[in-house]
Order: sequence, then C-alpha cells, then structure tokens
Amino acid sequence: LLPSNEKCHEHYTTEFLYNLYSSEGKGIFDCRINVLGHLQQGGAPTPFDRNYGTKLGVKAVLWMSEKLQQVYSKGRVFANSGDTACVIGLRKKVVAFSPVTELKKVTDFEHRLPQEQWWLNLRLMLKMLANYQISLTEYISGQMEHVTRRTLSIEKGF
Repeated sequence: LLPSNEKCHEHYTTEFLYNLYSSEGKGIFDCRINVLGHLQQGGAPTPFDRNYGTKLGVKAVLWMSEKLQQVYSKGRVFANSGDTACVIGLRKKVVAFSPVTELKKVTDFEHRLPQEQWWLNLRLMLKMLANYQISLTEYISGQMEHVTRRTLSIEKGF
C-alpha cells in the first residue's frame, strides 16, 4: 500500500510509482493501481442518485433542526447524549439515523468494515449459481422450509 497524492510532485505520478515498483519488484510482488477517489465517485450520478441524495439531505437537515430544538436551553446547546451524533443511512430497507456510539460497537475499525456482513452468507449460493462444484448440503446448515405464501410481507422484511 502506497498512499500518494497527484499534486505532491509533477514527475512522481501514480503511473510512475506503479512502473517503478513493478520493475523493481522483479516478480517478488505484484502491483496494482487503485485510485480511491475514482472508485468512490462511480461516474456521473444518475437522476435517481440526485433525487435520493436530496431526500437524505432534507431528512438530515430536518433531524438536525429537531435535535437542536430539543437540546437548546437558555442560549446554549447541550448535545451531550449519545443520540446527538448520528449517521443517516439504510437499515433493513428503512432510512434511519444510527447513533455513532451504536455503530462503534458493531464496527471493525482495523479493517474499516462492519463486524457482521449479512451478504457473506450468500457467497456459497453465488458459487452454486456460477456452476462451481459445490453441494446444497454445504450451503444449508439448518432445515429447509417450504414457502407457501403467495404474497410478500413488509413487516417481516420480505
């Protein structure tokens, strides 16, 4: 891992450093270029992205206004409870505000990931769908249940 900045020197660009380490590595290690800013941007935002961003922004400003009214007293703001510092995001298909103190409990800071990642349970199924040589018994740890419902339930998250 070599963090760099394109503005640090006119000659030491990302491509130059990649070429330098690739040639000096002599097959002992390999190199890849990974510009985080490019990965995070994801290209031009779609109308959906703009609309969703606007909705989240409005919800965040309304939440902050409400919180400020709750914690304002005698010309001072007393924002010393855990629910005054929150992150807005999706939680089980619902836009929710999660207190930072709660997120701290479920975050792996060393790897910058959640401690439990729900989608990891889908990896074996994805391998099966990609025609890997894997059996269904390796994927299902419990008993299979036959679904007879014809409609999906919003309350249960399906």
